[in-house]
Amino acid sequence: MKLPLTFLLVAASILAAAIDRCDCKVVQFIFGDSLSDVGNNQYLSRSLAKANLPWYGIDFGDGLPNGRYTNGRTVADIIGDAMGLPRPPAFLDPSLTDDVILKNGVNYASGGGGILNETGSLFIQRLCFYKQIELFQATQDVVRAKVGGRAADKFFQSARYVVALGSNDFINNYLMPIYGDSYKYNDQSFISYLVNTLGAQLKLLHSLGARELMVFGLGPMGCIPLQLVLSSTGGCQERVNNLALSFNQATSKLVDGLSKTLPNASFRFGHAYDVVNDVISNPGKYGFSNSNSPCCSFGRIRPALTCVPLSKLCKDRSKYFFWDEYHPSDTANQIIAKELIKKFGFAAINQTEAPSAAPEPAVAPSSDG
Repeated sequence: MKLPLTFLLVAASILAAAIDRCDCKVVQFIFGDSLSDVGNNQYLSRSLAKANLPWYGIDFGDGLPNGRYTNGRTVADIIGDAMGLPRPPAFLDPSLTDDVILKNGVNYASGGGGILNETGSLFIQRLCFYKQIELFQATQDVVRAKVGGRAADKFFQSARYVVALGSNDFINNYLMPIYGDSYKYNDQSFISYLVNTLGAQLKLLHSLGARELMVFGLGPMGCIPLQLVLSSTGGCQERVNNLALSFNQATSKLVDGLSKTLPNASFRFGHAYDVVNDVISNPGKYGFSNSNSPCCSFGRIRPALTCVPLSKLCKDRSKYFFWDEYHPSDTANQIIAKELIKKFGFAAINQTEAPSAAPEPAVAPSSDG
């Protein structure tokens, strides 16, 4: 029996729709370092860069360490909540499944990771940006097997992407004499090397479907507590801050150019350098009592580098801009996120579920600091 051509075409369309069907919502894929890590490094057995001890996570959920290098939320957490996006779990979380990926997206950020492969090698194990992209490709294979090629393409092209790396490439690479990059390059040539590498990585993400992509700039790295301790004057290190400013300027130009030249790309660059610098210079203006030392520390023993169970906590964690020697507190991250939301002009994305709730402050021992 010979079937009409029209019937065959309709049947083929119905079959294709059945194969490539996915009632997928908009999710996030996050690439970054310790400022965005939500637990990947906890599953790297040999990593020396972990946030798996108290008092990390003290103001998040049950108050136990969860892989975030702060007392509460990351900047990406807060921005995602404001947009109505689900919080993506760590890629290395053993509970991650294809259904979880389709519902929540994935976070590949890794403490100590950088744009460059060589960055953070002192930490033994960490996921550099190229490795994170490789894991994203593995994620795509899983999703394609689950929902089919066309539905997967739609899913990945409608997703939101966050790229927040760069500080480790300076602090845990170029500015440390044990790394070859510290004597192979000068300030300008290193920034060119770094930004050119980032450009290739962003193009690769675009080829993999990234269309709505946000690149976060660097803050005044020379003013983090660790740099203040290492400074001969006890003040912000001007050279380090200038490196951050130069990186931001070059990356902003890169991102604008890619957004104009890559098909259907909406790549945007946002930095909170100015507001963070203002908070550090005028903490009282923003409700902080301290912007130059960590809330979680060994007191006069500096630098302590990480927060550990024997550390003492400040009386009011909401009044300290820095949580440890490197990372901002939850309250500080709120200010940074608010600034980026304003710069990016973010709008809420319709979802079937409400945004994740903000963490409730937990009770912990405090010192008189």
